[in-house]
Amino acid sequence: MSAASSNAVTAPAGLDGRELRNMFALFPTGVAIVTAQGLEGDYIGATVSSFSSVSLEPPLVLFSMARTAKSFASWEAADSFAVNILSEKQREVSSQFARSSGDKWQGVARSITDAGLPLIEGAIGSLQCRTWARYDGGDHLIIVGEVFAATKSSAEKPLVFAASRYAVLADEG
Repeated sequence: MSAASSNAVTAPAGLDGRELRNMFALFPTGVAIVTAQGLEGDYIGATVSSFSSVSLEPPLVLFSMARTAKSFASWEAADSFAVNILSEKQREVSSQFARSSGDKWQGVARSITDAGLPLIEGAIGSLQCRTWARYDGGDHLIIVGEVFAATKSSAEKPLVFAASRYAVLADEG
């Protein structure tokens, strides 16, 4: 048996959701807030760490939305969305949009694009996307978007999430 295979961990059939979530938390991610216009014309938003680039040609990105989200029907129907990449100074905004209740937009400065998408001010970058495809992802819906506009707004460091808490990137040196 090689050293690599002797260290391998195989999840037992009875692995519960909390254990699996703890395993996933070992992988650090950036933090973004996806935003869109809801079914009632209101603005919706959610903190996600599931954001990922997919393709450069065409320019595609994805995120996943829990089917239990209060705004799930709006996300399922949205024909466009924005991805707001947060700076390390935006922990409070991230936490506010991660909550399932309350007015997520209270006290959050935003601008509205020509496409009608809300962008969070202070984000280090934003991507405006047309919904390209939706895929069943079990208890989540995977939403793929084609980027039609991108803006880099700041030279701040990105907000990072690891081990179920915010983290700070170290400076090179």
